[in-house]
Amino acid sequence: MQKKFFFRPAELVAPDLIGCFLIRSEGKEKLIGGIIVETEAYSQVEPACHGFRKRTKKNETLFGPPGHFYVYLTYGSYYCVNVVTDKTNWASGVLLRAIAIPGENERIASGPGLLSRKFGINKRHDNLPISRENGLWLAKPSASESMKKIVRTTRIGIKEAKYLSWRWYLQSSRSVSKRAKGDRTPFKKNSLSPLTN
Repeated sequence: MQKKFFFRPAELVAPDLIGCFLIRSEGKEKLIGGIIVETEAYSQVEPACHGFRKRTKKNETLFGPPGHFYVYLTYGSYYCVNVVTDKTNWASGVLLRAIAIPGENERIASGPGLLSRKFGINKRHDNLPISRENGLWLAKPSASESMKKIVRTTRIGIKEAKYLSWRWYLQSSRSVSKRAKGDRTPFKKNSLSPLTN
């Protein structure tokens, strides 16, 4: 993906990441990858963002150049992976909440902690530029890939700024961590498509 893709506010990048691939190399010939089906945006202008109050050693990466990964430990037990966006010296990022992996259990990466565990992402990946050369990257879907409807709703698991509708998910995916009220989980099809698994 071109660097200019990330040089936009998080709330613009987040929905555009739905349908993109997160890929990690596990050796010379082994890859793990899946389709991003749920994201959340965070920005310095609102209190749920890590950089809202001040810049610290822990959140330094979020203020860094767009196009890097920001990885942090939450609840002392699991990692969350974010994509840094917008501009340098401004806290802005997109949390990757869920990924659908073809041929795998549909819930294996249906949450930030599960996602990081499945892809082996930890603090070592913090501030890592997003690139194939670094072994962890993002790729756009093919033009023929149908993303269908994307649901926009409020973020979850936060105490502040709950009013912002800064969460997006692919309605047709069964790998979404939590659906909006009234949105029923789609019927499971007999397919290995990452859009329905």
